[in-house]
Amino acid sequence: MLQKKQIAPAFNVLNQDGQAVSLADYRGKKHVVLYFYPKDDTPGCTIEANQFTALAKEFAELDTVVFGVSKDDCESHRAFIGKYGLAVQLLADTSGELCESYGVWQEREKDGVKRMAIVRSTFIIDKDGVLQEVIYGVTPDGHAREILEKIRAGLR
Repeated sequence: MLQKKQIAPAFNVLNQDGQAVSLADYRGKKHVVLYFYPKDDTPGCTIEANQFTALAKEFAELDTVVFGVSKDDCESHRAFIGKYGLAVQLLADTSGELCESYGVWQEREKDGVKRMAIVRSTFIIDKDGVLQEVIYGVTPDGHAREILEKIRAGLR
């Protein structure tokens, strides 16, 4: 698992519109919030995406771009964005490489059955590409506000 003050793992994946998004594109320009969630259009994931959307303007005012990441494909992401009017970009990690590099693809146990899944997690990456916050096992409700306050407190 990653830790604060490490260099964030580089990535280059497609967003909901099939456009390549790279962490390097934001180096020296913007802070990046990368939040990983299990699946489009599920209850917890919808709460989290809607709350990040509600705060999108405030994140932008703090030179911060927010990306949601799941293993869903671009088409699924477009449908999710369209259904809820989301104002965050969603990255399609269909290969799972991004999830692996950030340590969020983990074995989970539910009802006695073990399987691999995305552990809801969030990373704040500063303009220099350094991890300023690493949170594994996120609770969706209120999380976007918590992340915004962390950025306000220390990443100007």
